Amino acid sequence: MAPAQSGTRNTATQARVDSWTWAVRLFKTRTAAAAACRGGHVRVNGAAAKPAHPVHPGDEIRIRTGGVERIVIVERIITKRVGPPVAAQCLIDRSPPPPPREILATMPRRDRGAGRPTKRERRETDRLLGRDEG
Repeated sequence: MAPAQSGTRNTATQARVDSWTWAVRLFKTRTAAAAACRGGHVRVNGAAAKPAHPVHPGDEIRIRTGGVERIVIVERIITKRVGPPVAAQCLIDRSPPPPPREILATMPRRDRGAGRPTKRERRETDRLLGRDEG
């Protein structure tokens, strides 16, 4: 039997990206975090990350969920889910502010199941998003 370590604190230097994003409350479940990683919605330092990708303090994590991108910097490594005040101390949130409600209200929306957009609707969307070529 190994002797018990008394009084030493186990401070991890790395953790899995799915475990860390779940622990700091960026996802509701670890399964959702892993699915986002597998779907290519999570990037660590600019590279797509699989669920087991290790994260270290100072890494930049970009998460795209619900059409919104979250950008966080890892401050502290944790692997167990904690309360919101503790989770806030484990990351630095560099996410851009959400667009004002006035702009969101003016963006065109298609009814669900309305089919593919027409050429005119694609042009309008490109113009709104700044992707027009001329």
